[in-house]
Amino acid sequence: MNDWRKWTLIWFALSFCPLPAAGEVDLVPQVDERIEAEIAMLRQDPRLQAAFEDIVDGDARALADLVDLTEIPAPPFHEQARAARFAELLVEAGLVDVSIDAAGNVIGRRPGRTGQRTVAYSAHLDTVFPEGTDVTVHVDGSRYTAPGVGDNSRGLVTVLGVLRAMQQAGIETEADVLFIGNVGEEGLGDLRGVKYLFRENGPGIDTLIAVDGGRSDRIVFAGVGSRRYRVIFRGPGGHSWGAFGTANPLHALGRTIALFVDEAAAVTAQGEKSSYNVGRAGGGTSVNAIPFEAWAEVDIRSADPEKIEEIDRIFHLAVNRSLAAENSARSEGEALTVEVLRVGTRPAAKGDPDSTVVQRAAAATRAFGIEPRLRWSSTDANLPLSRGIPAVTMSRGGISGDSHAPTEWWENVDGHVAIQIGLLTLVAEAGLAR
Repeated sequence: MNDWRKWTLIWFALSFCPLPAAGEVDLVPQVDERIEAEIAMLRQDPRLQAAFEDIVDGDARALADLVDLTEIPAPPFHEQARAARFAELLVEAGLVDVSIDAAGNVIGRRPGRTGQRTVAYSAHLDTVFPEGTDVTVHVDGSRYTAPGVGDNSRGLVTVLGVLRAMQQAGIETEADVLFIGNVGEEGLGDLRGVKYLFRENGPGIDTLIAVDGGRSDRIVFAGVGSRRYRVIFRGPGGHSWGAFGTANPLHALGRTIALFVDEAAAVTAQGEKSSYNVGRAGGGTSVNAIPFEAWAEVDIRSADPEKIEEIDRIFHLAVNRSLAAENSARSEGEALTVEVLRVGTRPAAKGDPDSTVVQRAAAATRAFGIEPRLRWSSTDANLPLSRGIPAVTMSRGGISGDSHAPTEWWENVDGHVAIQIGLLTLVAEAGLAR
């Protein structure tokens, strides 16, 4: 296909096709012939061939690591124990320069021959599950069941598998490679790990390859952005009988949710995919007490910044209208107050299917007989992509289900293939030293 036709198809897809849900098929990439030739040559290199064999031979070790890491709890903002173990595993794999930064990210540097560029290969340490969750792994044949076993313990195992294969085969790269277990990808973590990695005076990452997600054909090249809020209504409270007529924070919260959901639905019903969700709510002390406080947490998502702004406006309007309505209806007591806190911001990023790292990821996937699909999703790659830094999120392999549920499972169906694809992509991006 000539360049004019390829760009025309890509422009049409990005401009006129609505963005699908995260995980749905977006685009079948058109890979540049030069990239395909580069990947084909690398795949035949004896060192890469030896590394691919080592990955297959290391399957038992990878499964042992999966159980080991999954059974170390890593709830939001409490990833320290798993981070310490991941750091130990990086050292055991042969890295000398391993550290944990101020944010809690584990960073293992593998020096390149020139070190003129730095490529990061990462997976997030944290899970969505709170402290106290039973994370015991149950094994039934090739299926492993436990909270977080797929998302993202298997991602960490993939990072380790690539590192071990490179060490075993003696693969040297031109660029420095950082093997990273980062914090804060899930929930209210708000990408704090990658935000710290890409801070001013950070490690100077030129390309990020993140590992997160299921099937081996999945390549995330664009970022679904989000805003997250915690809204808190406060009032004097009182007895449900004796203080009846006092403004009720929970009533105001209920109005807010109803107004928000009714009006935001019109935005999500058309055009590019967007979403809203009231994920948590609480307040009150007793069935016969007017609450002195009521709160909820709200998630707004889209790959289109204008959609995010529109739903955001609807949310704030619902809050203000509900506050006014509840205060106007009271017959006694002080007026309610409200506080709206932004507790999370993930930048949206359109992504570029012609980015070299996306092209290499697609060519490497195809080299193993799998037809790649480009997707939009919300991952650690959002942050660098929003700043114009090349980034992609690739699969952890195998098959999985019930993500973010206590019944989450991962099954070892050709799980080694994703590690092989990751290795080939990473070496291509970092440059094989000749």
